[in-house]
Amino acid sequence: MSNFPIIHRIQGRSLPVNAYVVESSDALVLVDSALTVSDGRAVRDRIRALGKSLVGAIVTHAHPDHYGALIEVIDDTRVPVVALEGVDSAIRRQDADKERILRPMFGDEWPRQRLFPNRTVWDGDSVSFDGISFTVEDLGPGESPYDSIWMLEGTDAVFVGDLVYNHMHAYLADGYWAQWLRNIDTARSVLAPGAVLFPGHGDRATIGQLDWQEHYIRTFIDALMQTREAATSEAAVEQVTAAMKRYLPAEDLLFLMQLSVPPLWAAGRTISTGG
Repeated sequence: MSNFPIIHRIQGRSLPVNAYVVESSDALVLVDSALTVSDGRAVRDRIRALGKSLVGAIVTHAHPDHYGALIEVIDDTRVPVVALEGVDSAIRRQDADKERILRPMFGDEWPRQRLFPNRTVWDGDSVSFDGISFTVEDLGPGESPYDSIWMLEGTDAVFVGDLVYNHMHAYLADGYWAQWLRNIDTARSVLAPGAVLFPGHGDRATIGQLDWQEHYIRTFIDALMQTREAATSEAAVEQVTAAMKRYLPAEDLLFLMQLSVPPLWAAGRTISTGG
């Protein structure tokens, strides 16, 4: 009996973000990459060590820690890099903004060039790379401006991007939290009870992680609603941090949650004061 496919998880060192390599008897497929040059090169080195051809790549959603380092991993323009049309459009539309934000933060560790998808697909499409086949579910805006999940055909594995974080703090600054909750409901309806979730952050998880993520989002929004009278955004961050650390004491990616507070706090104050 064959042990393939094998799913290799490669977690970044500069940021705990996952790249996955799906290995068959003859070939490899990459699912998401990393953020930084160094972490992208680590993914590339892992692929080379496996000694098989990289025949395709998938980008699950439109956040730069999942596509930014593709240029460091893929050096053959013939390799198909596949994403939903909506994911591809969001990446291209926001690339200049990501350059402006990430260059001061990461310097030369943020790749000078980015590699974008070169093949787009639509909801429900199946894609096969040398016998490694996936089916995509279009989620639309959610954790990022455009999200998707990819089911590895013939297995229970589902690559969920950042639909869930496995017991790490989450990024909510894009503001699509209501859609994110609806996307979690969608995943409940389309995924089998025995699905194994491979998230963008943290180790693999069961379907029960959807419930945990929903409660995390609701806890964040409830805490944020309590800060509308806070004098400053810094005070709001402190309040929300205290609430979220009661829900999840871990520090992993705490800064992403904290970065999410000021823009949503400002928007909430504008709405509540009629500004």
